[in-house]
Parts: sequence; C-alpha cells; structure tokens
Amino acid sequence: MPPVRKASTHKGNKSFLPTKPCVACGRPMSWRRAWRNTWDSVKYCSDACRRKGASHA
Repeated sequence: MPPVRKASTHKGNKSFLPTKPCVACGRPMSWRRAWRNTWDSVKYCSDACRRKGASHA
C-alpha cells in the first residue's frame, strides 16, 4: 500500500492559494501561475465577465 500524504504538503492543493472575488459576478477566483506578475490588477474571472464589466453585476 502506498504511503498517505498530508493534504497540506500536496503540491496540487489549491486551498492555500490567495483568492479574491470577480468584480463582475462575485465568484471567488484563485491565484494562477499565469497571473503571478499581474495578480494585483486582475479583476475578472473570465473573458465573459470582462466584456460584461462591473456595472452589470
């Protein structure tokens, strides 16, 4: 039987990543490596929310 790993040490565990709500829909979005340099300026979770914008929330 393989050894059991702790969830906190698992490399793919996303529960420890920062999150923030989407400006348009309010859904939580978690940090992505593609956003590592621009995380502070990320506002929308998807292209659809970006097109909709914050005024239609």
